[in-house]
Amino acid sequence: MTAYVFAARPTPSVAIEGSELRFPVRRIFCVGRNYREHAREMGGDPARDLPFFFTKPADALVASGEAVPYPPRTTNFHHEVELVVAVGRGGRDIGASEAVAHLFGYAVGNDFTRRDLQLAARAKGQPWDSSKGFDHSAAVGAIRPAERGHLASGRIWLAVNDALRQNADVADMTWKVPEIIAELSGLFELAPGDLIFTGTPAGVGPLTRGDRIEAGIEGLGLLTNKIA
Repeated sequence: MTAYVFAARPTPSVAIEGSELRFPVRRIFCVGRNYREHAREMGGDPARDLPFFFTKPADALVASGEAVPYPPRTTNFHHEVELVVAVGRGGRDIGASEAVAHLFGYAVGNDFTRRDLQLAARAKGQPWDSSKGFDHSAAVGAIRPAERGHLASGRIWLAVNDALRQNADVADMTWKVPEIIAELSGLFELAPGDLIFTGTPAGVGPLTRGDRIEAGIEGLGLLTNKIA
């Protein structure tokens, strides 16, 4: 039995729809600017360049129904609804035609962002860690297993205090899920337990304390959180 100098933290995990079992999370990868209109609203070029990635720590996870503390060192805290895919079978250099066979399932996610810190880092050519990888920055709803059907299209939306802010279709993604997995697995060896946030559509915006957030993707359950 391995002994540690202090108690090891529990493994972060996500609920699985219709099951008492949970999905243990290893790493969280995120795709940047994967919807053209969002790229435009962020002042970027929507050209179909290779996707780029950033990460969040696994212990940044927040479940549906949990409160999200308003983070420190920001005055421009944003929501970003995203389709999240869960990897059930790992590999390296996975072909796009084989990618869906590596998926465990799909979920609704919210990539919380300290937008002011992100823009400041982007202007200086600095990493995005402090703007994307902070505590409680990765809300994820229950995972629907892929055996119930794969998801390549369907409405993706987010409302704050019942006011609709984001409204698009998963089919609008510049890089589709199989292409994302093919590119990402060429950079990192994927493994069971990895989550991939696949990008957000246009309509991102600020949140304040007390805001109620409801997000959904057609065919998946709702993700609800409140800003504490």
